Amino acid sequence: MKKSTKLIVALLVVVAALAVTYRLMNRVPSADLEANAQMQQIITDAGCLRCHTSNPDLPFYAGMPVAGKIVMEDVSKAYRVFDMTQMAQDLEAGNQVDQVTLAKVEKVILDGKMPQAKYYLVHWGASISDAKKELALNWVKNHRMGLMTDTNVAPEFVNEPIRPIADSISVDVRKVVLGDMLYHDTRLSADNTVSCASCHGLDTGGVDNKQYSEGVGGQFGGVNAPTVYNAAYNFVQFWDGRAGTLAEQAAGPPLNPVEMACESFEQITAKLAEDKDFVKAFVEVYPDGLNEKNITDAIQEFEKTLLTPNSRFDLYLKGDKNAIPADELAGYELFKKYDCATCHVGEILGGQSYELIGVQHDYFADREAEMTEEDNGRFKQTKAERDRHRFKVPGLRNVELTYPYFHDGSMKTMEDAVRAMAKYQLGIDLPQQEVDKIVSFLRTLTGQYKGQTLTNKNMSI
Repeated sequence: MKKSTKLIVALLVVVAALAVTYRLMNRVPSADLEANAQMQQIITDAGCLRCHTSNPDLPFYAGMPVAGKIVMEDVSKAYRVFDMTQMAQDLEAGNQVDQVTLAKVEKVILDGKMPQAKYYLVHWGASISDAKKELALNWVKNHRMGLMTDTNVAPEFVNEPIRPIADSISVDVRKVVLGDMLYHDTRLSADNTVSCASCHGLDTGGVDNKQYSEGVGGQFGGVNAPTVYNAAYNFVQFWDGRAGTLAEQAAGPPLNPVEMACESFEQITAKLAEDKDFVKAFVEVYPDGLNEKNITDAIQEFEKTLLTPNSRFDLYLKGDKNAIPADELAGYELFKKYDCATCHVGEILGGQSYELIGVQHDYFADREAEMTEEDNGRFKQTKAERDRHRFKVPGLRNVELTYPYFHDGSMKTMEDAVRAMAKYQLGIDLPQQEVDKIVSFLRTLTGQYKGQTLTNKNMSI
């Protein structure tokens, strides 16, 4: 066979192989597959799991000197932005996927950001066709409707990443009464000077508006106090997620040497036991009497009632188009445009995931303060390096009342916080006009408590 003939044959074989590869990579998942299985095929074919997991399936050229460096930089950034490990596990197991994952998948598809051009040039069969996009977006919508079933949402907003706050959560009223008393009781502290309400005032937006809260003996903690309002919606409690429930959270401060500084819950129950009327009321609800479990359970039940529904934005989602004007609505569209609504989702616009602060720029290198133990975030609990500087995403309900912002209380105003998020998470410098519009939207998130618009007495001083 002539050399030229061999060359032609070789080229034909390569072309055929590429054609087969392209067809395989661009195949639309079979309609016979379950929705999760279809989505699993889509993200696999698109190469998403080559970068966005804790154990990436690296391509062959990752071992090459120059290409390998580029690959590892991309993998590192991808993992910082969106870890799809849990999503892949949930898809394989046929489980529901969380709200944040849904929002991130939806946004990436709508923006057409993935796969990146440099990845597609090498893996040109990894494109997501229009048919795949439609399947993926329908999967997001159906999943979201399964997770957030609020029937009060207007039909045109059923697929929004944000949902209204519920008017109430089912509670035991008898426990609520006791929990209310305990929440405001300074006897939970060693020197009888500090209560839960000292740092989470119900008349100050559920916070104390201080960078760091003051405990017994004038000691200051090392982290900004999050709001207690709507805390029942958080998937975990505390910035580092060390408490899984409101009851577990309530058990922490009384024994913290900086906050309430009690030696044990036995010390607390001994003081409460001296109040015969309180003990009588308590035993009627909790027959086994005063103990840590029952005290924290009562506080938890009370905190479930600290909801702030019927913000102007909630009314808008429920169908009142006049609830917010055009500039605030424009702020919401910018909020979604700049990926804010991929982490700040659900009923409280947050509280559903851990995210890294400083995806695009090093937040802590720019901050004019020394690193602290609290700056480690989720790493404090897991000791996994990937969790360093990851924090539970704060909810944004009533955010105009809950200054200062971030885990370190470093941002004094909403404007400061919006600019910082744009810089450190997105790597962009927002124009003032857009900052103003986003802030105007955030002001629509102030809800009602006990039928009255929530206020903060510190803002009138």
